Amino acid sequence: MNEIEILLVEDNPDDLEMTLHALRKAKIANRIQVVRDGQAALDFIFCEGDFAGRKIENGPKVVLLDLKLPKVDGLEVLKRIKGDPRTRKIPVVILTTSKEQNDVVESYDLGTNSYIVKPVSLDQFVSAVQNLGMYWLLLNHPPNFD
Repeated sequence: MNEIEILLVEDNPDDLEMTLHALRKAKIANRIQVVRDGQAALDFIFCEGDFAGRKIENGPKVVLLDLKLPKVDGLEVLKRIKGDPRTRKIPVVILTTSKEQNDVVESYDLGTNSYIVKPVSLDQFVSAVQNLGMYWLLLNHPPNFD
């Protein structure tokens, strides 16, 4: 399987399409894996279920994670990623509509690298996604995952 740069975990079809549109517009949409629930995100990250053929060392460069997800919520996904020594160095960006202070605090307590509230307007949303994609894929210098 080709190297995945972004794991996009989003269940809302409109937000998913806007995010993909923004990444395409920034010309960084070529290696994205989309999953629509928290269990699928965990399966991808930990190479289980439909993704059992992957190698955990080939993790994404960044995870864009919504909080309010079916099956397993985003906070539990974050907790599992950051709680495992094999995956805790993967940057996780919370990209959500939740402005609840409890969600913000718990996300940072669990190790999120960034918490972004989805802007309401399409132009603001596109700009925010382009900026975060450019930062995490081009500017950020992560440690090796060995």
